[in-house]
Parts: sequence; C-alpha cells; structure tokens
Amino acid sequence: LFSFLVFLRYQIYYGYPLQTYLEYPIIIAQDVVLLLFILRFSGNMKQALFYAVAFGGGWYMLTLQKWIIDLAMNLCTLISAASKVAQLRCLWQTKDSGDVSALTWSMSAYTCASK
Repeated sequence: LFSFLVFLRYQIYYGYPLQTYLEYPIIIAQDVVLLLFILRFSGNMKQALFYAVAFGGGWYMLTLQKWIIDLAMNLCTLISAASKVAQLRCLWQTKDSGDVSALTWSMSAYTCASK
C-alpha cells in the first residue's frame, strides 16, 4: 500500500497525465478494503483509525519537500522487494504453501517486475 501511495502522489506531484497513473487509485482502494476486511475479521477494527491517520499523514508529508517524495520513490523498490522476502520467509518457516495461490503469486511478481 505504501508503494502505491508513493507512486500515486509522485505522479500527481510532478503533473503526469491522468492516464499514466489511473490504476493506482483503484489499487489503493482495493488494498484499503482488503485491509479493512482483515482488521474486521481478526477483531482489530480499532486499528483502522491508526491506519487511516497514517495514510492521511503520509499523503500530506510526502510533498512537504521535493527530496522527500524523490527519496520515497527510490525506496519503493526496496520496500516491495522486502515485502516479497518477508512472504518467502514466512512460507519457509511454516513449510506450508497451501494458502498461497500460484496465480496470485505470479501476478504479483509480474506486476513488480513490470514496474
């Protein structure tokens, strides 16, 4: 979600045409809904306010200075790779890939590689 937020804010900040980043608001909305479902069904709905404040604060803080948004954009690749490493580590520790869809994993890997 952080990477998509940064990509969207970066594109808006530098005035790219809407067609180049129209997918990001949709992806962000999907991730937010998914996060809300996860919080709801795990019984942690009280954390939703924290995430909403972090989302809004992050959106604002990214454009306080030009170097902040540029640095955040450069760190997105590292953050995306780190999330994949964390997922692989979890799979390695549990030795159970039953919950992982090969289609979802390949689509995620393709999306990361294409960006």
